[in-house]
Amino acid sequence: MKSNPVVGVLALQGDVREHLIALAVADATAREVRRPEELAEVDGLVIPGGESTTISKLASLFGLLEPLRTRIADGMPVYGTCAGLILLADKILDPRSGQETLGGIDMIVRRNAFGRQNESFETGVDIEGVEGGPVEGVFIRAPWVESVGAQVEVLAEHGGHIVAVRQDNALATSFHPELTGDHRVHAMFVDMVRAAS
Repeated sequence: MKSNPVVGVLALQGDVREHLIALAVADATAREVRRPEELAEVDGLVIPGGESTTISKLASLFGLLEPLRTRIADGMPVYGTCAGLILLADKILDPRSGQETLGGIDMIVRRNAFGRQNESFETGVDIEGVEGGPVEGVFIRAPWVESVGAQVEVLAEHGGHIVAVRQDNALATSFHPELTGDHRVHAMFVDMVRAAS
């Protein structure tokens, strides 16, 4: 078990810097990942928020789509926030044309389910497995999880909708904990990486 696992942040688009900071606070060695050879060097990976269609197209352009799918299928710990949650879904209800997912979590998601940019909000979310009270979650054009398969553990709901899930080594949240300075979700993920490596 590595005390300081190497955790990458997929650095194609989105709030990469905030995740790098959160991971470092959680005692991981955090690195940006843009190429297959950089992906090969990490013990776990965060897929940040941003625009899920853009991230999937850039991943394809950078030759990362298949290596990502392979590593996730092989059990590499992965954590997706917002757009990252969409990319980890096996199915999107309302995909954009040409939009692809990486898969890894047996769930169906709805993009922009909580509304547009001007309907963004911040709220406390009680997450199963995270001690110390609710985590502040920032919901920006956030998706929600419509349904999950039998292997998926629902970790949190908001307003009757699923907003945090885990399946084996894959973790996903609809919201952005990295924007709040509360790094407990990242600490939970780094513990998952430690346990797997």
